[in-house]
Amino acid sequence: MQLVVGRIGRAHGVRGDLFVEPMTDEPEVRFADGTVLSSSEHKTLTVATSKWHSGRFVVHFVGVDDRTMAEGLKGVTLTADVDPAALPDDPDEFYDHQLVGLTVALESGEVIGTVTEVIHLPSQDMFAVKRDGLPEALIPFVLEFVPDINLETKIMTITPPPGLLNEEDAIVVRDEDTQ
Repeated sequence: MQLVVGRIGRAHGVRGDLFVEPMTDEPEVRFADGTVLSSSEHKTLTVATSKWHSGRFVVHFVGVDDRTMAEGLKGVTLTADVDPAALPDDPDEFYDHQLVGLTVALESGEVIGTVTEVIHLPSQDMFAVKRDGLPEALIPFVLEFVPDINLETKIMTITPPPGLLNEEDAIVVRDEDTQ
């Protein structure tokens, strides 16, 4: 199974180094020297070196040895092969594939819908929730709104603020027709 681990940003310097936005809690593991990653362009990239530089993650890939080559990779999404049965070390962390398909319910037990996608945004992650006959809702992945995720029962319990799920008041709804 492929797990998204990062997105390539702009080039850093003239020797092919790239800023990478890690999309993993374990960038030092996922971008260890010699790690082979797949790209959104269906190519493989092998990590030569990686390091933190001024609060940003910098990666050099084997064979990407100048700025021009590096600039050609900007925006590429990187994935790593993971065992689908593997779990993160921290019990409060989840892989996207564990969350997609979960039933979303209120604390009262009322079913709201199903998680269709985990959206990684710079400020926080969001869950796209498909609802029968209603527009898709986006639920922020914060403890205040998502107090419990039970992988055994496949239920995500939510406590949305007023207006989040109301069609006429919704502040975070995306219309599937505009995608």
